[in-house]
Amino acid sequence: MPLVSERPWARVLPDLVVTGGTVLTLVPGEAPLEGAAVWIKGPRILAVDPTGTVPPEGTCRRIDATGGIVLPGLVNAHNHAAMALLRGYADDLPLERWLFERIFPAEARHVDPDFVYWGTLLACLEMIQSGTTCFADGYFFEDAAAQAVERSGMRALLAQGVIDFPAPGVPDPADNVARAQAFVERWLKRCARITPGIFCHSPVTCSPRTLEMSNRVAEQYGVPLQLHLSETAGEVATVRERFGRRPVAFLEDLGLLGPRLLAAHAVHVVDAEIELLAQYGVKVAHLPESNMQLASGIAPVGRMLAGGCRVALGTDGCASNNNLDLWETMDTAAKLDKVSSGDPTALKARDVVTMATAWGAAALGLDAEIGTLAAGKRADLIVVDLDRPHLQPHYDPYSALVYSAKGSDVRDVLVDGRVLMRDRRVTALDTEAIMANARRWGRRIMQAR
Repeated sequence: MPLVSERPWARVLPDLVVTGGTVLTLVPGEAPLEGAAVWIKGPRILAVDPTGTVPPEGTCRRIDATGGIVLPGLVNAHNHAAMALLRGYADDLPLERWLFERIFPAEARHVDPDFVYWGTLLACLEMIQSGTTCFADGYFFEDAAAQAVERSGMRALLAQGVIDFPAPGVPDPADNVARAQAFVERWLKRCARITPGIFCHSPVTCSPRTLEMSNRVAEQYGVPLQLHLSETAGEVATVRERFGRRPVAFLEDLGLLGPRLLAAHAVHVVDAEIELLAQYGVKVAHLPESNMQLASGIAPVGRMLAGGCRVALGTDGCASNNNLDLWETMDTAAKLDKVSSGDPTALKARDVVTMATAWGAAALGLDAEIGTLAAGKRADLIVVDLDRPHLQPHYDPYSALVYSAKGSDVRDVLVDGRVLMRDRRVTALDTEAIMANARRWGRRIMQAR
């Protein structure tokens, strides 16, 4: 099809065009665009043309998405990427025993920059292969995580962990906030794909002073603050016993509530707390599989959405979920909300896809750049192959994605217009080296048990 001269963008030759698929822009109010073309110039989307206009043959690279679905890359709103090396290490335990008897001791023995670097690369490889292009991370030795993300080509919000115990790389808890601040300063403008931040473990493991100091640093640099919130009933009881308030009201007293705060889990929140979260614009990361595996409970997602909260989806780390496949998370989130509410119409498929894309971007403070396919946005997108038995026939693209698709159905992955995976082959990373180092760390950890 010839260039359409009356369209200003069509006078600019793109570097790459994705053609032929059904495009889900995730722009509010926009319907699926069958046979549309996504024009990409450099790291950004030049245009999404519903008529499927393409430049003359040989003028740019093309990805033929015919028979597939083109949509924004998935956003994993809560992860501890390096813990991919602890996958399956402490299964079938309640949270307190999982954390204090297995995970914390293992981290004290093993976590160093090499662990974080290769664990994060392993996580990046898994996420690229399943269509995640951006994720929020919170861990220790986060400089090593940033180096891994920089190498991978992915986009990420990377937050240095803060906790009031001796931690990997921070043996003196008195240094925890200063270390986090130094990390933010190092990475604030170093890589366009990396947003630095601070991750406070929880209101139970961080003192009020630590929480307030971390929040002041986040405000000073204009970066996000992450923390685990009301993950278990025991955590809520501890906060009430220590401070005489439920966790959300306690955080309000400390001045932490605000649009920069990304709260993970939010399982045991009551209606008054939901109202506060919505009032202050706090973002929530819903982690259904991790919550189920640790028997933490079922987050009231339907009530949070109805109350005006912006809720995104995350996998959590592999030590409490065992996979980083957001497609499984989407399917689980939709079905869990239906069965917990007794309403089969709850949490519809389109809303779940939005949670994994546009609302995930908003949760990370990146919605001006990613999360929807529109002119001027970063060219972070994926192609899902529908030519699979479990995806035929299909009548609604959102339903097919949430209830039928798997991570292995993702065929192509782009970040900033760069192809990270083409025809299911990851081009951005050395898969063999990553797998060899994952096995090396697995042997080391097993020998120390």
